[in-house]
Amino acid sequence: MTAYKLCAVIPVYNHGATVAAVHAQLAAQGLPCVLVDDGSEPGCAAALDALGALPNTHLVRRAANGGKGAAVQDGLRAAAALGYTHALQVDADGQHALPDAAAFARASHAQPQAVICGAPVYGDDVPRSRLYGRWLTRVWVWINTLSLDIPDAMCGFRVYPLAAVLPVINGTHVGRRMDFDIAILVRLHWRGVPMAWLPTRVVYPEGGVSHFKGLQDNLLISRMHARLFFGMLARSPALLWRRLTRGLAR
Repeated sequence: MTAYKLCAVIPVYNHGATVAAVHAQLAAQGLPCVLVDDGSEPGCAAALDALGALPNTHLVRRAANGGKGAAVQDGLRAAAALGYTHALQVDADGQHALPDAAAFARASHAQPQAVICGAPVYGDDVPRSRLYGRWLTRVWVWINTLSLDIPDAMCGFRVYPLAAVLPVINGTHVGRRMDFDIAILVRLHWRGVPMAWLPTRVVYPEGGVSHFKGLQDNLLISRMHARLFFGMLARSPALLWRRLTRGLAR
């Protein structure tokens, strides 16, 4: 059996002002980092070059911007090629509570077959529009999994077991932009991959760089929900049978 080996995967697009601090906090916890430059402007690209020269850091450079989902997928593939068995997905903008990475690592090591997902805890700085959008997505995810198993599918702070996630990203459409975080969890749930949830603070720093494009990304997410809905219909007998047998086993 392959020994457990964890790294962090950080998609980066013009986060030159924050990515070094994110990298430093993860490195201080002993986490190797795979940085994915998703077509950043020259200043950010230079900062990534400097970080990529540091120990236990690997830089993947995409030729052009393809979106967060595309960058994460390239990072996960690179992590597997480097011999890692698990990858902690982390945003480069400083939004995630990075001290929680240690707890995520412990939980993943204890449950190596599971996806360890962040259950976001918000403060007063969260935009109301983000909260409303999350609730709508939450309902669609419950419909598309025929369960309440996924309390939040939009928090991109999570540990993936690469053996489970690579067949999904290499063989199915999971979205290349902001739709990725949702689609990958639903498709992993369909495959019966176990999931665990850890509460984690999510902040929206003043002046922070967000690449969420309201109209464009909401349309992408809506199309993704529709695609998943028809996928759920085809799988509904198996999903309902799983729920029934799980209930009988309790």
